[in-house]
Amino acid sequence: MGELEGRIALVTGASRGIGEAIARRFAAEGAAVAVAARSLDPHPRLPGCLEETVERIRAGGGRAVAIQADLARPEDRARLVEEAEAALGPVDVLVNNAAAAFYGPFEKWTERRFRVAFEVNVLAPLDLAGRVIGGMRSRGRGWILNLSSATARHPEGPPYSDFHRFGGDLLYGATKAALDRISTGLAAEYHEHGVVVNSLSPVGAVITPGVEALGVVPDAFREQAESLEVMAEAALALCLPGSPTGRIAYATPLLEEFGRPVRDLSGREPAA
Repeated sequence: MGELEGRIALVTGASRGIGEAIARRFAAEGAAVAVAARSLDPHPRLPGCLEETVERIRAGGGRAVAIQADLARPEDRARLVEEAEAALGPVDVLVNNAAAAFYGPFEKWTERRFRVAFEVNVLAPLDLAGRVIGGMRSRGRGWILNLSSATARHPEGPPYSDFHRFGGDLLYGATKAALDRISTGLAAEYHEHGVVVNSLSPVGAVITPGVEALGVVPDAFREQAESLEVMAEAALALCLPGSPTGRIAYATPLLEEFGRPVRDLSGREPAA
């Protein structure tokens, strides 16, 4: 029996990259998974789409459903939870992975980008948590995992690195720092009700096609790059009975702390 047997999980931003990897790893452990993204269709430039994620899960013997939802739209967020629970049952595990990753210097921000970044990266995770946390509390169990970023860390200096001087990560990093604080705050409020809430980041970066397309990852982050399998295993470790709560965790150090080996996305073999 898998570690998530009988659980219902909702994973956002699951067309490709980290979200797809988490959805597949959770399904391999027995979870029925609702996967969400802004579109069901293939991206014009990036590989992967939501339907392919579902096909891979089903090919491995898992159960999954794809739901289109633009998380910048409150009405889509409401519909997402309604459709996920109608198809699979009450959500036990919520993984907020979807993000709007805008990079650029402060003076070039537009009001629209500012609003979309905070809507998708901060308000959407809060909204989705609010739509499932009542049920989790009433059942006395639940897990919420927010995917954050190493850019949430404060820049060190002066002198400052070229990445922080010119990389333009202020907007994205600010939203992820807010998400970290939301995670620890929710953990404190719902700990006594059996709801576990954590934040998870890569130490540096995960070099997905989407990250490559941004073209902003510094060499220092590339040197610390972690695999999709590492991120998926760390996510799983934070969504199990007995998992800690209120952590701002980084994937590889977390797995080393737990002494947990990394397996492939099928859960059957050690990751290469």
